[in-house]
Amino acid sequence: MKNFPNATLRRYPVYLKALRKLKEDGVERIMSSELAKYVDIKSTTIRRDFSLIGSLGKQGYGYDVNRLIEIFSEELGVDYDEKIILIGVGRLGRAILNYNRWNHVAGEIVCAFDLKPEHVLKKEEVPVPVFSIGTLKENFPEGCRIAILCIPGGAQAIVNQLKDLGIKGVINFTREHFILPDGMLVKNVDVVSMIQEIVFEVNALDNK
Repeated sequence: MKNFPNATLRRYPVYLKALRKLKEDGVERIMSSELAKYVDIKSTTIRRDFSLIGSLGKQGYGYDVNRLIEIFSEELGVDYDEKIILIGVGRLGRAILNYNRWNHVAGEIVCAFDLKPEHVLKKEEVPVPVFSIGTLKENFPEGCRIAILCIPGGAQAIVNQLKDLGIKGVINFTREHFILPDGMLVKNVDVVSMIQEIVFEVNALDNK
């Protein structure tokens, strides 16, 4: 992607998600003022963000939704059909399975794995198949490149196995340290650190 401002880069996935939802709802063309209400971003900001990519719309006509989806998908390198697996279906794992704010922009979780899938299925209905972690290789979805880790332990062995199966990226919700194999990327999600950061920033605001 081109060297865009960070604030703009954070907004592009928001636009793409909204555009895919609009397409699903049958919308073929949209004005910046209409999209502004949909995403709660000023229309002037939208037009400026879009202009960084190129001339995407026509005055008085608006933007072609399908064309914008193609352009943003190419710029972001995002595949709506990206297959994602979830490892660990405890309370956090189940919450992630039912969290749909990234629908229409980041693919979907197609299945999950857990030490005791039978216990998971007894507690509540989950939206995807849940397999035993011991059958990871047998039930691994073809073409899957992304995994979400929500396990309490044993992360290194799982990560090594995921590498062998073709996983390229890991979203890590565990607090366990592991060595990332070559050719893989990891994004660590530490909620406690995020809370500490926001507390610090709020205190800084109060002290101004």
